[in-house]
Amino acid sequence: MSLSQGIVRAALLLAILLLTGSCSSSPPNLRASGKPRTIDMIVKMNHGDYWNTVKMGAEVAAKEFNVQLTFKAPDNESDIGGQIQLMDQSIQNKADAIILSASDYMKLAQVTDRAAYYKIPVISMDSEVASARVKTFVGTNNYEAGQKAAERMVALTGTNSRIGVMNFVQGSKNGDEREEGFMDYIARFPGVQVVAVEYCQSNEQLARELTRKMLNEHPNINGIVALNEVASIGTGEEIQKLGAGGRVKLITFDSPAKVMELLQEGTVQATVIQNPFNNGYLAVQYAVEAMEGLDVPERIDTKSKIIDLDNMLWPDNQKQLFPFVR
Repeated sequence: MSLSQGIVRAALLLAILLLTGSCSSSPPNLRASGKPRTIDMIVKMNHGDYWNTVKMGAEVAAKEFNVQLTFKAPDNESDIGGQIQLMDQSIQNKADAIILSASDYMKLAQVTDRAAYYKIPVISMDSEVASARVKTFVGTNNYEAGQKAAERMVALTGTNSRIGVMNFVQGSKNGDEREEGFMDYIARFPGVQVVAVEYCQSNEQLARELTRKMLNEHPNINGIVALNEVASIGTGEEIQKLGAGGRVKLITFDSPAKVMELLQEGTVQATVIQNPFNNGYLAVQYAVEAMEGLDVPERIDTKSKIIDLDNMLWPDNQKQLFPFVR
């Protein structure tokens, strides 16, 4: 076993031991008995460590609150029409509540309003939707997360540098906010140029191709930020393949096993992690509260943080670092 693999394995073991403390305590009066209520959770795509961890958190809460949870998603994050169809199905099936991570801020708004018209409470999770009828938003402050990534990038590349951005789906609210936060922070430094912004459609192969294109067109590029899990894996693998690891600084998002491996090998310098387990858990909890007619907060920020080689093994970081996929 290599040193890198040993560190990852040790961190994962510690994370599993800490898992039981990762979700928030819940109001005991919501732990209902009797016929389960139905909640449909509709997310951006049906695979990936991030979404599997969201699902795990949601399933823990569903068991606690006596909820029948149905997890739905299209095959790809760019399938906005597929996500609208899933919303329509949930409305037709008269779900008691819907949790939605909208792939497109504007295009999912009408169907979200339609759910509210039929008195189905909608909880927005991970990525917001342009509807005033949503009960609450559970997730990361994505603008702030983008600023954290930019701050670290400037620290790594200096105030006279050339930077690229690998975003995922244009029109996705969380991607747009991460990019906006990143750009606003970079704008403080006149010597830092953003030389390319690409959208990989949450497709690893396309992220690889666009990374190769970025490096070919801008051979003196100093750094790239990749704004979600899929973009991070594709960008990181291509940088490594081209032998540019370390020379081209890479800031990623999320903590799938591949990104953590690239971090230890020096291709990734830091990654912005979220809290997908708590996103799933709290979305179900607040959906139950909304069904009960209780007042819920307008926003629940589940926080983000920068992880690098210096802090990845800190005990407080372990619950978020690795996906707990069954």
